[in-house]
Amino acid sequence: MRRLRQAFLDYGYEQISMSALAEICGLTRRALYHHFSNKEEAFRYVLQFDGEVAIRDGLAAGRARIESGASAVEVITEIMDIRYGDNRRRLAASPHALEINDQAFRRARDIMVQAAVDFQAQLAVVITELHAKGMLCLRANVRAETLAQMLSDGARGSNQALPPIPLDQLRQRYATMTEAILYGSANRAADQDRQSKVGASRLTA
Repeated sequence: MRRLRQAFLDYGYEQISMSALAEICGLTRRALYHHFSNKEEAFRYVLQFDGEVAIRDGLAAGRARIESGASAVEVITEIMDIRYGDNRRRLAASPHALEINDQAFRRARDIMVQAAVDFQAQLAVVITELHAKGMLCLRANVRAETLAQMLSDGARGSNQALPPIPLDQLRQRYATMTEAILYGSANRAADQDRQSKVGASRLTA
């Protein structure tokens, strides 16, 4: 699996053949075809495998942070940094990063969508646990599933940000994004009070 992944990172998708993949993996061409019927199937398998591992490891790390007494922001940041950050850092080391990203959306969109659905459902469970433990107090009108969607959208957006976020700042960006979504960046009461005053001044003018 490591060799298969590294082959695509080193050579990209278009330029590598099944024969080259087999050689890099230490297999005969026939042996590789026993596992995958073509290059696209091998590529899709790498994406599915890495997605499943990232979700599993991210959630496990987040729960470990819960047990260590970390804050809700720290717990979710840990999850996001593994779920989304590890892949971004791995891909950034490849000279074919843009091509691989493009091929992933073209050839494995269904896998990526399913991974997103699975992850967001499991993240919602973690958010519910944080709420139950008193580490996060959800408003009555906020569902854990909605919050999980927003946090995941924010992490994916961070990975695609322009200009690109430097790798050494990526974890902090996840933390900033998480804190902003959980606790907000503006004072709603103060803004509403200001709007009311502006409206009143217009009426008296």
